[in-house]
Amino acid sequence: MTTYILTIQCPDAPGLVNRVTGALLEVGANITEAAQFTDPDTRIFAQRIVFDSPASLAEARAALDPVSEAVGGTFTLRPRDARRRVLIMASREEHCLLDLLFRHRNGELDIDIPLIISNHEERADLAHRYGIPFEHVPVTPETKTAAEKILLERVERLGIDFVVLARYMQILSSEVCHALEGRIINIHHSFLPGFKGARPYHQAHARGVKLIGATAHYVTTDLDEGPIIEQDVVRVDHADSVEDMVRLGRDVERLVLSRAVRYQAEDRVILLGSKTVVFS
Repeated sequence: MTTYILTIQCPDAPGLVNRVTGALLEVGANITEAAQFTDPDTRIFAQRIVFDSPASLAEARAALDPVSEAVGGTFTLRPRDARRRVLIMASREEHCLLDLLFRHRNGELDIDIPLIISNHEERADLAHRYGIPFEHVPVTPETKTAAEKILLERVERLGIDFVVLARYMQILSSEVCHALEGRIINIHHSFLPGFKGARPYHQAHARGVKLIGATAHYVTTDLDEGPIIEQDVVRVDHADSVEDMVRLGRDVERLVLSRAVRYQAEDRVILLGSKTVVFS
């Protein structure tokens, strides 16, 4: 028996669930998990199903293809043990990268990490400590295009499923955003919408905020405006210094990004235009 994960995105229609489960029954499937949602505004149906079946991947796809074609939807199917391949990008700040590597080593994130890319050589120490291949790709106004070509080539050659920006402090071009649409996750240092630009915690402290947080979202051509995957906040008050806020902010960034990576790795996130359905 093989355990599969099936995700569905299509226009809602009567009998849709029956058609899907009927196709799965044809390949002897036993459904062990199922979650679904219909967006009330767009009437788009989203579903995630985990099932066991003696069928091969090709046989399972052959049973589902007629349903997908009939309903005009997007069906994705993979064996659950086919781990997602993730390329991580980082800059000087190491807290998010370190957290992902720690969780990966401990088995909390069911992913493979074939490569870490950084525009700073200092991150090589972490990569080597955890046995992950590392590549230093400097980025300047003159080398930005060449650096992004390297990124896209590595994604193609290594069979990368998605990219994680673990506090990678470079803005990606529209070409990269389009090429990897729905496949780049970024962690933003505020509960969006929030304080944009440099020194966000200093801005927050000056405004006397009572909540700080973090947002994990897909990267799009609109800076920090992509579909949101996960968010969280922590309370602060007048007695907290800028340093306290930075420390608390790092904590929440780590948690939010690791959750988003796990959701993506387990096919729990389905894009519906400018927002997401997350079957957590």
